[in-house]
Amino acid sequence: QNAPAVFAPTAGDYATADIRVITPGVVFAAGLPDIAAVFTKETGRKVGIVVVGMGTIVEEMTKKTPPPDVIVLPFQLMTTLSLDGGVAPGTFNPLGRTRMGLAVRAGAPKPDISTVEKLAAALKSAKAVMRSNPASRTMVARLIDDVLKRPEFAGVNAPPSTNGEGGQALARGEGDMAIQTISQILPYKEIELVGPLPAELGAWIDSAVAVSARATHADDARAFIRYLLRPESNKVWKPRGLERFE
Repeated sequence: QNAPAVFAPTAGDYATADIRVITPGVVFAAGLPDIAAVFTKETGRKVGIVVVGMGTIVEEMTKKTPPPDVIVLPFQLMTTLSLDGGVAPGTFNPLGRTRMGLAVRAGAPKPDISTVEKLAAALKSAKAVMRSNPASRTMVARLIDDVLKRPEFAGVNAPPSTNGEGGQALARGEGDMAIQTISQILPYKEIELVGPLPAELGAWIDSAVAVSARATHADDARAFIRYLLRPESNKVWKPRGLERFE
């Protein structure tokens, strides 16, 4: 479960970078490499980014060599890592929310999904609703699985993607709808976002950013985090599907 195929799984040379970053794909896809490129242009500090699937990301952060300086994680995993001593004290910063959305093939009619009932009707009308494989243990897959297990969605045909996330599968021509994080729907020209899933489903990932306790460039890491959190960076995050916390 790496970043979408339209992205290289790394940006910059991680090993030789001035600031090394480990992130899940949902934040990478929401504009992290774009902001890093502008930061490098303005400061001369090179940023190397590695994308790791949610199932193994905490382990990577604690074992990878050379170690990361900046770490991006969902709140729950960042809290766990922090309790284990993996986060530099006082550096935990909320980043933003990435919502799950519904995608259809480009040019296909976009159903009304403004309520849970209407979403259920739309999903039941599909021949196949592609999604991440729950066996991958990623947070995205688990969230989608929890939604589809609700009684309202009984009878929805939602096969797991055989390769990558649900949005990738739909972009390859599998199925006619997909549930995926919005930041991982928007990069594909073959598919279009219908909209976010109804809020009462709680289908989103809240991410945080921090300096790793293993950082070897801690001051540069703090400077990069401040740059990510600047109001000016929102013009990159928002159109890519990451809603910054005010």
